[in-house]
Amino acid sequence: MVNMELKRNIYNDFQEYMKIFPATGIIGPRQVGKTTFAKQMAKGNNNLYLDLETTADREKLSDPLFFLSQFTDRCVILDEIQFMPEMFAALRGIIDADRRPGRFILLGSASPDIMRNSADTLAGRIGYLELTPFTLAEVDDMQTLWLRGGFPLSYLAATDRASALWRRNFIATYIQRDLGLLGLQTDVQIMDRFWRMLASMQGNLLNATDLGRSLDISRPTVMRYIDFLEGAFMLRVLRPWFSNINKRLVKSPKIYIRDTGLLHSLLGLATTEALLNHIQLGASWEGFVIEQIAGNLKEDVQVYFYRTQQGAECDLLLEKNGQVVAAIEIKHGHHPAVGKGFRISMEDTRAKHGYIIGNGADTFKADEGVTITNLPYFLTTILPEL
Repeated sequence: MVNMELKRNIYNDFQEYMKIFPATGIIGPRQVGKTTFAKQMAKGNNNLYLDLETTADREKLSDPLFFLSQFTDRCVILDEIQFMPEMFAALRGIIDADRRPGRFILLGSASPDIMRNSADTLAGRIGYLELTPFTLAEVDDMQTLWLRGGFPLSYLAATDRASALWRRNFIATYIQRDLGLLGLQTDVQIMDRFWRMLASMQGNLLNATDLGRSLDISRPTVMRYIDFLEGAFMLRVLRPWFSNINKRLVKSPKIYIRDTGLLHSLLGLATTEALLNHIQLGASWEGFVIEQIAGNLKEDVQVYFYRTQQGAECDLLLEKNGQVVAAIEIKHGHHPAVGKGFRISMEDTRAKHGYIIGNGADTFKADEGVTITNLPYFLTTILPEL
């Protein structure tokens, strides 16, 4: 169920941005609820909604300056802005002529190239917010959220089967249609295999050469796919933490499919029982916890992982102002233990405190430096204090 007492995670930031910037951009993957959110926020206001995926609305903007000059008293919502990248240059002139805040809301499923271009064109005129799939701050059933993922139509489906069917069709449509619309032209069969291989590698170090060899594509092509899917909010590429310490550190990033519902669909897991008995259980839980934490971080906190060639490892580091404020180990179990490798990683990174996040009910200190806890408690009580 959706916790209706809690608003979408960007609600407060969105209201602030609308009072500061002439344009506010809401970016995120397709089907995540951007249009619904924008219409709800603009409800009761004098607004104009245009869906740029439709030919009719694109034709209205054949002369954007003339068309929009008729609606200077309205907040204009431009949905799927990536279908008309030329609008960014037009909006620059319109905004410079009248810099009142809250004039435009731009919604996009962001291809990397378009977002880079828009950032340059509208620099100082737009503020961007990312709308993610549902998080634990927005819903009250962690098990369902983990299994089905946070895409609204998947999470809210009447049954696990209905959710699984929605996700299966979403993946097929995304690979067969949406990636091309977003600017990534590729062979459908290769991309389908690519996604399924990424699912089997959840939480592993990226070896682009081996991955390319398995798919009979080049390493640069693999990296182009990875970069694109990261920019389209489908993958999290977790970079390793570096510092001037006298140890050989792993330099490759770790790869996660961000939404665990999509991950489970690619792995053929439609029920909690199937998930709990699958070899990827730990990797799925690790990715889920990382995504929930990353989605609730303040802007000045960066995320990394740590691993040495000798085997010392930490699943997640939170760094703030150059200091590692939290070293986090993620384990699916009610009684997670503190391993030697984790303690070494804390010493190497000089972490302020260590946390073992399992799925038990209690929170307690293993010693003065390490706390054993669970995800809801970490998100609501510990993370806001870091």
